[in-house]
Amino acid sequence: MNTPIRSGTPDPFAPARLGPLHLRNRLIKSATFEGRTPDALVTDDLIDFHREVAVGGVAMSTVAYCAISPEGRTDRHQMWLRPEAAGGLTRLTDAIHDEGARAAAQLGHAGPVANSASNRAKALGPSRIPAPMGMSMTHALDVDDIAGLRAAFRRAARIAVDSGFDALEIHCGHNYLISCFLSPLLNRRRDAYGGSLINRARLAREVCESVRAEVGDSVAVWAKLNMFDGVGAVGAPPGRYRGFNVDEACAVAQLLESDGVLDAIEPTAGSSLLNPMYLFHGTAPRRAFADAFTGPMRWGLKAAGPVFLKHYAYRPGYLLPLARRLREAVDLPIILLGGITDRAGMDSALADGFDFLAMGRALLREPDLPQRIRADPSTASACIHCNLCMPTIYTRTTCPLREDASTSTDRYDIDRGFRE
Repeated sequence: MNTPIRSGTPDPFAPARLGPLHLRNRLIKSATFEGRTPDALVTDDLIDFHREVAVGGVAMSTVAYCAISPEGRTDRHQMWLRPEAAGGLTRLTDAIHDEGARAAAQLGHAGPVANSASNRAKALGPSRIPAPMGMSMTHALDVDDIAGLRAAFRRAARIAVDSGFDALEIHCGHNYLISCFLSPLLNRRRDAYGGSLINRARLAREVCESVRAEVGDSVAVWAKLNMFDGVGAVGAPPGRYRGFNVDEACAVAQLLESDGVLDAIEPTAGSSLLNPMYLFHGTAPRRAFADAFTGPMRWGLKAAGPVFLKHYAYRPGYLLPLARRLREAVDLPIILLGGITDRAGMDSALADGFDFLAMGRALLREPDLPQRIRADPSTASACIHCNLCMPTIYTRTTCPLREDASTSTDRYDIDRGFRE
């Protein structure tokens, strides 16, 4: 993040355009599951969460994990887009708009990350693979199922737009369903949706095209695209033991760009199924994760924590090395995610050619951080990247350090979380 600021580098706080949208600045609240929909519908708590972020100064707030169907949820408490949800969604977008920000909905299907036991429905996948949350195996989609999936994305997109959302993010990351189709490790099909990269990318392209066909040009549409699943080496050749890789990500980004239906790409990384910490970097709160579950999942996480929840050292702009590859591969606007927490990082990323900046954990700690950085460029984020916010998604997503001012970082242990 030491790129010198070139003449003409955009001001992160100046108005910008994303597709058809005029945004008040270049900062976007990234999709971070809120855990505030206990009945799978919008609550006042969810509205207050996004209103606070909008007041804090971002140009757009993204509502996370808006599942397109009931079996596409990570569990039954997660919201899915259906007519019954429209009234609450409209109240939500109205609240965001009232504070001068835009509203985006993240459309996705959890695939093998879904909890089939909680959802009381089979988890889906490109092939028959484990779905650990429900202690089950996935149902491998056939061609008719895939057609139904495209239709479900269209229906969800229509509900979102009719409810006032200005933008739609199509989730093609983290080994959710579309991301699983992209993965040579998880996609073992031998039909038109498996094998070659062209085939593995077919579902992502068809879903993006279906969504754009449904909503037209009145809203912005972008894809959240994995650059690396965190499985195998970054530069490893395709093979049985390697997940989706940055070389393939660049090729898929070019295919999506050639289709002419997206306004941007948001590169991401990691796998909720295989390696979640690669997305976040920083401390792996293993004990806190295990304590968020009961029964076999708790004991499984206690035993496999060091393997499943790996430690990756945090550094500002930690996804930049991979994202630069994607930046070079396409001309589409790129929304940079990962360790953007201060003015220096913002300026450096924009000087590198990125167009918009996504913020997540730092806004959980300080929703007004953008506003304060704009007022004082020397402002430092209070987020310490302890990742204790991650296990809270199973109850109500929050920053424990913000909720409990008495919490002291000197009691923090990398493997055990905060000591009693």
